[in-house]
Parts: sequence; C-alpha cells; structure tokens
Amino acid sequence: MIQSMTGYGKSLTELSHKTIRVELKSLNSKNLDVNLRMSSQYRELEMPLRNLISEHLYRGKVDVSLHVESKTGETSAEINTKAVQAYIQQLKSISTEDDQLSFKDLLPIAVNLPEALVNEKKELNPAEVEAIKETLKNAIEHLIQHRNDEGKALEQDFNLRISNLKSLITEVKAIDPDRIDKVRERLHKAVADLKVDVDQNRFEQELMYYLEKYDITEEKTRLDNHLDYFLKTMNSAESNGKKLNFICQEIGREINTIGSKSNFAPMQKLVVKMKDELEKVKEQLLNVL
Repeated sequence: MIQSMTGYGKSLTELSHKTIRVELKSLNSKNLDVNLRMSSQYRELEMPLRNLISEHLYRGKVDVSLHVESKTGETSAEINTKAVQAYIQQLKSISTEDDQLSFKDLLPIAVNLPEALVNEKKELNPAEVEAIKETLKNAIEHLIQHRNDEGKALEQDFNLRISNLKSLITEVKAIDPDRIDKVRERLHKAVADLKVDVDQNRFEQELMYYLEKYDITEEKTRLDNHLDYFLKTMNSAESNGKKLNFICQEIGREINTIGSKSNFAPMQKLVVKMKDELEKVKEQLLNVL
C-alpha cells in the first residue's frame, strides 16, 4: 500500500461555549517536521498534541493550525485600567498648548503601549482539552485518508513504470545474443585486418575471456529480481518509501552496469529508455511515506 506524504485534513467541534477548529497540511520531508500554530493560551498543550501527531504521522512536513473561538465573546486579555490612565496623563503632560489632544485621541495610543493589556492566565478546562485532542485525531484521520487517495494515484504510476522497465529488459534479453555475435564479428574482423597469423586456439581462449567481461546474465537476473521486489514492497501492508528508494538505487546500479557492458548501440538505446523510466520513479518516490 502506497501512501503519499502530501495531504490535507480538517475537523470542527462545536462545544456549548466554544468552537474548535483544527487544520493540517502535509508535504514531503525526510523526517517528521511539525509546525504547530495556536494561541498562547493553549501553549501548554503543545507537547501532548505533538506526541499525538507523531503517533499517527511518521514522515512529512506537517503544518497544524488550532483555532478556538468563544461563542460568548469572552477574551483572555483585559485592559490594565491604571496603566492606561497613567499613560493618558503622561501624554497630556507632554503635549503643547497648541497641540492639546482629546481623550478620544489619546486612548488609541495608550492601549497600544506596553502593559496596557493583561493576558489573564486561566486553567484549561479538562473537557475542552479532551475535545481539542479528539478534534485533532479526526483531522489526522482525514489527512491520512487524503494521503491514501494520493497514494493510489502514485501506485498506478509505479505499476506503469515498472511494467515499462520489465518490457525494456525483455527487449534487452531478446537482442543480447545478437549483441554477442556482433562483438565476436568485430573482434574477428579486427584480427583479420592485422593480416598476421594467430594461434586460433589461443585466440578463441582470449575471445571467450573478453566476451565474459561483456556478459550481462547476472545483471539481467538481478534486475528482474529487483523489479519484482519493488512491486512486492509496494503492495505490502505499510507504505515504505525509504525501502523503495533503496530498491530503486539497486535497480539503477544494474541498469548502469548493463549500459557500461553493452558495447552495442541498440542495447544502449534501451538502457537510455530504462534510465528515463527509473528517473520518473525516483521523482515520485520523493513523495511516498
């Protein structure tokens, strides 16, 4: 099962006095990177919420927004009356006779000065805390569902690319005997062009040694095995993008070795096509959980 690291999830919970809204957005990342945005009033919940996220989301850059709105209009901030009044008196004292400002003019200035507003720290209601956690869990479930849906599209593309690679390796196998014959012919012609007598037995021994260096039987077998292993891993119970990346690296090594040994233009063209298909797989793997 393939799961994408790209996803979106949200959840809304209505309480009698408050509305809780949680939104999650995730993108690809090597590890789990959580960016949690919330009011300072709920900052003490940061670690419990992070732990909850890490229990369900293992990789990805995840942006989390927690919004809690009061239905009664209550606020955690209160006006520091004494400080505001003192600011207004000081502002009046420094104003000139030609520039006397009214209370209406001075109030907006005073309330923006330091300590004009006091944030009253209130103990969080346990029921509200539990509601926030449940809302987050629901948002995570929606995000995971979105990731699964994105994963199905990725899976279809991977099946197509692996199928194309299997077809190309089949073509490589089909032309491999002709490649060996062509290499043999070139070597015989090169020796004939020298117009010297050679020991045919010794020549055949050297020729066999030379052709063994160009043999790709093991590479073809390993490449087949790696492609099958890729599909098996992709269809396993859990999404494992890192493991698929490692398999992809092994596939690339076998393709590169076939290319370096081919010494045959038609086969090299097939190798280029295989590399192109593999690059498309690698690009998509960046987004797999």
